[in-house]
Amino acid sequence: MSQEREGEIFRDAIRRLDRAAEFAAIDGEALEKLRHPKAVLQVSIPVRMDDGSLRVFQGFRVRHDDTRGPTKGGIRFHPDVNLGEVQALAFWMACKCAVVGIPFGGGKGGVVVNPKELSRMELERLSRGFIEQIADFIGPETDVPAPDVYTNAMIMGWMMDEYSKIRRQRTPGVITGKPIPLGGSLGREDATGRGAYYCIKELERLNGWEPKEVRVAVQGFGNAGQHVSRLLHADGYRIVAISDSQGGVFREAGLDIPNAIALKTQRKSVADVYYTRSVCDCPVCGCVECHCDPQGTATGAVITNEQLLELDVDILIPAALENQITVENAHRVVAPTIVEVANGPTTSDADDILASNGTLVVPDILANAGGVTVSYFEWVQNRAGLSWSEDEVHERLEQIMSREFLAIHEMMTKRRIDMRTAAYAHALNRISQAIEAQGTSSYFSASRSSG
Repeated sequence: MSQEREGEIFRDAIRRLDRAAEFAAIDGEALEKLRHPKAVLQVSIPVRMDDGSLRVFQGFRVRHDDTRGPTKGGIRFHPDVNLGEVQALAFWMACKCAVVGIPFGGGKGGVVVNPKELSRMELERLSRGFIEQIADFIGPETDVPAPDVYTNAMIMGWMMDEYSKIRRQRTPGVITGKPIPLGGSLGREDATGRGAYYCIKELERLNGWEPKEVRVAVQGFGNAGQHVSRLLHADGYRIVAISDSQGGVFREAGLDIPNAIALKTQRKSVADVYYTRSVCDCPVCGCVECHCDPQGTATGAVITNEQLLELDVDILIPAALENQITVENAHRVVAPTIVEVANGPTTSDADDILASNGTLVVPDILANAGGVTVSYFEWVQNRAGLSWSEDEVHERLEQIMSREFLAIHEMMTKRRIDMRTAAYAHALNRISQAIEAQGTSSYFSASRSSG
């Protein structure tokens, strides 16, 4: 990807900021500050491979804004990671933390690598090597990483351990999303999907939905996609389509989600820390469970990720990567409700098309904020030496997600704006208050004139 295209991802994110500023009580200086990341770090990570050769991987860490607290954001391992993407994700994290009212700013990190090509030992060496390179850039009071695309609890445990070795003291608060025995929080595993589920439950109450009549398609069947599917399926929602990076499957009568998750998590290659099985595993019809009759007639259908986005369903849940709904395909998206579990799955140009079609988009900075909210819970528990029960975590998460969803929905309705703009305006109001508390030009100009 060219540097110009990389930069466009970040510029697209900032366009949302400018659009929402019209509806927020934000000082111009605060707005200008938010257009620029506070700090950007790019590192090279040398890793000794199992065959004795040396490979050097590129890594990034960005702290966008820390006015409201230490920056917070995941680390992703992906071959397409680039600086523009990481900058955009850090900006979104700043807004996301403000949306749910937790005392964090926005950060993000990534390493350019296909982790499925690494052995478990190579993966550990890469994870520890990345922390060695960024150790002076992060910390419990500075910047707190977490898992993201293709990273998980075990990797976070390695990273926390490496940071602790460098600092010569055990420091669980430097990383969230850790394994439970290493200071992780109960309820963190399903937090992102559960947060989106709570948003959908609020829509259910507002619209009087009958779950069994609501058809759902989920693009991306990783951690978040699996958990929101599981929770909705348990409530009676009909999950008619799911997909992963290798393709998808559609069945009008609905899919057996528990069985789909069981198949997906049967690890069959490379590192056991990754889900490598595809959801398209039936040799006849591609279904996650065999929906074929005894003669082998398919009652399910294999579909592509692109086709899934265009299905005639009631709720579309993009839970994969960014830039999935664009100006090229937005006019073919017919679902009346989109719940963004992925970060940045919809471009700003596509937003305009969806809005003109009357599509309700529950934006990523609200819908997937359950992950960072429970990460905040983990950070609090680590610092206070506490351990909350899973029920307590769920209860606290539901309270926050429902409260903020209703506040944003009310702003959307009163101001007659789309929900994404309302969510950004809601976040900007909080960030602006923190920036203005330190003084802006209006404050200092008034002080000079009064003297």
